[in-house]
Amino acid sequence: MADAAVDGTRRVLIAADKFKGSLTAAQVAERVTAGLRRVVPDVEVESLPVADGGDGTVAAAVAAGFERREVRVAGPLGQDVTAAFALRGDTAVVEMAEASGLQRLPAGVFAPLTASTYGSGELLLAALDAGARTIVFGVGGSATTDGGAGMLSALGARFLDQDGEPVPPGGGGLADLARADLSGLDPRLNSVDLVLASDVDNPLTGPTGAPTVYGPQKGASPDDVAALDAALAHFAKVVEAAVGPAAAQYAVSPGAGAAGGVGFGALLLGARFRPGIEVMLDALGFAPALERASLVITGEGALDEQTLHGKAPAGVAAAARAAGRDVVAVCGRLALVPAALERVGIVRAYPLTSEEPDVAKCIADAGPVLERVASRIAEDFLR
Repeated sequence: MADAAVDGTRRVLIAADKFKGSLTAAQVAERVTAGLRRVVPDVEVESLPVADGGDGTVAAAVAAGFERREVRVAGPLGQDVTAAFALRGDTAVVEMAEASGLQRLPAGVFAPLTASTYGSGELLLAALDAGARTIVFGVGGSATTDGGAGMLSALGARFLDQDGEPVPPGGGGLADLARADLSGLDPRLNSVDLVLASDVDNPLTGPTGAPTVYGPQKGASPDDVAALDAALAHFAKVVEAAVGPAAAQYAVSPGAGAAGGVGFGALLLGARFRPGIEVMLDALGFAPALERASLVITGEGALDEQTLHGKAPAGVAAAARAAGRDVVAVCGRLALVPAALERVGIVRAYPLTSEEPDVAKCIADAGPVLERVASRIAEDFLR
């Protein structure tokens, strides 16, 4: 176990992601704190809710001291929605799911061929208007598979059919694309550090591309997947004719297929791709918080194979282990063996199901159950 602080005080850093559908990251931190203090009333706790670039990223930034800004933008089906981004100084955190996420679709409705990222482009414009010089663009949880064409359109690009008319919104409309004109992109983009924050490294198309891997999650049938893959490949070729061979390289670059290919659009804007959790830990000030801690508690709704591939708990654990700190995890469901947890630096995991075997009750009463789990952590690590 890592050494306690020099004065003998155990200081706990809670750096957990949301429990999707049950608790926000901030609520997870509140409940864990309450559970720890049932056992050790005077324990020093610092909370730093985290996210990996997907939904919940803006909320995590706001919890860390960023200012929440709201703006009216187009949702994935073109309807007006109120979306938020976060701002601190000249750094903005923009979450594409705020504008173009699955949660912006009506319940039970999917639109794999027509959903657009236009509103995500409007969010980026709002960040530019607010004076941002660094924009962390968190992508994930999207309803879209349009290669970022909608986003680029909002930023000043034009995508035209054979008759010189704009192609329809969504990935399906790109099949009709005849000419791409990126000359009208907002010039402020040339002087901004745009960071593409994502936990996936898929290319734009092909067997591991955006339509094949993620299209079915957005309601795409096998025929839709084939149509979208062909449309995005065509999109990349037309863009290559407009901007040169770099576009072809972007299409096969890691992260191009993130969030239905919006990563490809971001790379065309000059974005740097970085694992989402790494970017967010930097932006949220994780390193100095880690220095003050002797025990780190991380977690998310499900600790499973996906966790091992760049999700928030793995990123937190890797950074904490490098600093010589013990890391334990809380989760709703645990699907990893101890050896897998150890490989990412988590010494023990505490699922809610260890306190309440009924999964439905765990979801409905996640807060109280999590407090009981946190009390066990205090017994095991803080006594």
